[in-house]
Amino acid sequence: MFASINSLGLLGLNAFPVYVEIEASKGLPSFDMVGLADAAVRESRERIRSAFRCCGLNFPSQHIMVNLAPADVKKSGSVHDLAIAVALLRIMGFSDDESLRKSVFIGEVSLSGEIRAVQGVLPMTILAQKSGMEEIYVPADNLREASVVEGIRCYGVNSIGELVFHLSGKAEIIPAGVFKPEKSSFFGNLDFADVKGQTAAKKALEVAAAGGHNALMIGSPGSGKSMLAKRMPSILPAMTFEESIETTNIHSVAGLLDKESPLVTVRPFRSPHHTVSAAGLAGGGSIPKPGEISLAHNGLLFLDELAEFSRPALEILRQPLEDQQVTISRVSGSITYPSSFMLIGAMNPCPCGYYGHPTRKCICSQKQVSNYLNRISGPLLDRFDIHLEVAPVEFSDLSSAAKEEPSEAIRERVQRARDIQNKRFAGTGVTCNARITPDMLHEVCPVTDSAKTLLENVFDRLGLSARAYDKIMKVSRTAADMDGSEVIDKKHIALAVQYRSLDRKYWNG
Repeated sequence: MFASINSLGLLGLNAFPVYVEIEASKGLPSFDMVGLADAAVRESRERIRSAFRCCGLNFPSQHIMVNLAPADVKKSGSVHDLAIAVALLRIMGFSDDESLRKSVFIGEVSLSGEIRAVQGVLPMTILAQKSGMEEIYVPADNLREASVVEGIRCYGVNSIGELVFHLSGKAEIIPAGVFKPEKSSFFGNLDFADVKGQTAAKKALEVAAAGGHNALMIGSPGSGKSMLAKRMPSILPAMTFEESIETTNIHSVAGLLDKESPLVTVRPFRSPHHTVSAAGLAGGGSIPKPGEISLAHNGLLFLDELAEFSRPALEILRQPLEDQQVTISRVSGSITYPSSFMLIGAMNPCPCGYYGHPTRKCICSQKQVSNYLNRISGPLLDRFDIHLEVAPVEFSDLSSAAKEEPSEAIRERVQRARDIQNKRFAGTGVTCNARITPDMLHEVCPVTDSAKTLLENVFDRLGLSARAYDKIMKVSRTAADMDGSEVIDKKHIALAVQYRSLDRKYWNG
């Protein structure tokens, strides 16, 4: 007897169809599996055999051959367990082949017959829907994640026994409705109203949030760098539905989704420790998983104590910052993960932290200061759109009873500026000013004559690179958007240039 059941596999973010073909014939009882399956897939026969016994089902006493097609694509993990179990139930007569032709099964089978959650359900469900499948059966814990996708019926399965009753028509499983996320709250316990003073720093980070720009903060210990960065999520603009799906796909593959709230609707904030390895940032493993820079996709990556990170870890950021994607190559193949994120860095100006402090004396030698700053290479420094010096907070600011501006008010201005950008770049694939492509730069960044003259003088005097010129134009575009101006004026150029001068103070002596 022959049967075929639809399943799905996953390589990186790319799902692919898998057809579980099963053939049962007379002969000595055996269970063989072919189709380039790894150890986890081959071990499914023992899990399924035990699950059948626990559910009171007699395992077929026949010669059984299972083929996972296409046979030239490697299958990994336990995601195919449920499809193999259903194929066995099919040849045992619990369902007919026609009723399952448009159905897909994914999930891990436990020894007791329970169906355990697997990773990457969302990208697999999206593929099933695009492939014309009408229904998908997933572990109950993954049901809400799968139900994000419209146009396909999603069934949550708790156990093999429950599925047997459903397939035989004795007790049907009710499909889930389409998951609709509740309105997300952007304002938690961390609010910009908690930060005393630092008006210039807050303005710079507001510009960074409005345009999606990378920012580097330098200042002495206790000046509020980390405090400011950790409050950035409260002023970031709302995610579009497309951005939510992209981000959720990555978190689904990494196994980081909450089963009750499976759709990521708030921009990610990732803050790895400075001991993180290059592989931890970029991603890796024998089956490459996304790293911190991909988990921060459409959100923010905060690197505190930037100069304490290893040189390989920092240098690995350079290409993803330019290409908005990272490619991980292994013997089994190459996997590309998206990595379009805002990078916020914070660091001290020297080992002791008080180089350039207005009142405290630095105890580091000039060589120590130079070596410390040079841990940040020129090419990486050039990729920060905004360089920001965070000065020590004055006593008058700390002791003031006046209330600071809350995050909600700042975020309203940021959202208005981002709405202008969304309208400007509709249909182009560009999401914000920081992602403006070179061919679009002069079209979307018109400047006045006085602004052009100022920029020309600054470019010649400071010896700026072509990348620095692009960064200044993009930050100026954001400043103009925040003012509601279509044309970039002299004051917008001056503000952007001000945010590019800090490297001259520290790195060029």
